[in-house]
Order: sequence, then C-alpha cells, then structure tokens
Amino acid sequence: MISLSDINYLRRCVDLAREAVDAGDAPFGSILVNAAGEILQEARNRVTTEEDITLHPEFTLVIWAQKHLSPTERATTTVYTSGEHCPMCASAHAYADLGRIVYVSSSAQLVQWRREFGVKSGPVAPLPIGQVAPGLVVDGPVPGLDEEFAIDGT
Repeated sequence: MISLSDINYLRRCVDLAREAVDAGDAPFGSILVNAAGEILQEARNRVTTEEDITLHPEFTLVIWAQKHLSPTERATTTVYTSGEHCPMCASAHAYADLGRIVYVSSSAQLVQWRREFGVKSGPVAPLPIGQVAPGLVVDGPVPGLDEEFAIDGT
C-alpha cells in the first residue's frame, strides 16, 4: 500500500530524474530510506554522462548500501525510484538483500512511452521486478503520479 510519505519520497525521485535529463541522461532517480524514514543516499542516472553503463541509480544505491550498511540494516531499507528496476538493478537489489521497492512508473509503461515518443527500445527485455526477483516486496506503479511523470516528459 502506498502512503503519503511514500508519495513524498517518490516526488524526490522524479526531481532527481529531471536532474538526470537536464544533465543529458535518461530520466531515472532513486533514493534509499532507512526504517526510521531518513534518506540515506540519493542517486540519478549517470549512464551517458559518466560513460558507465552500470550507473543506474538503483545499482548505485546497492553498491553504497553494501559498503555502508549491515545486512540487518539493508533488509529494513526502502528503495524509492522513478521507474521500475531493470533486470540488472532488480538482481543486484535481491542479491544485496535490500528491503522494499516503491516505484512511480512500470517497465511496461516505459516501453509504451518510448514507443509513443519514437525512442527505440533498450537492449534488455523489460521484465517486471517480480519475474526477475520474485521474493522482493514491491509497490508500484503509482496511479496519478505515473501519468504526471509521463506528461512532464521525463
């Protein structure tokens, strides 16, 4: 179930996605929040600007969490993100034993929007998180916020 605090964290992710676009990158932003509701780390997409294909924000948060959090702390975190994790990020999330994922828009929506904007599809199948890592707790997409995200052009 999506709460008001979830929506507020997701709005920050959308802001980070806008920052990524403004910097010339793809529209993705994510934050890592602990059990007390504190934002531990933020990341935006840097695949194009840093020329490293692994610099998806979700993957960047996994790396940070493994270096700075205990396994118990990782399990109680929530990753908020503008778009559903790709298979690489969902796998990393599962292997790092991070907690819940909450996302604004789904992979299926991204495929549809890319098609509508004439952008070619990516090189990897846009599988839902549940197909890649079925044991993860996932909430999304968020009705209303997902359409706002699409309309903003990000």
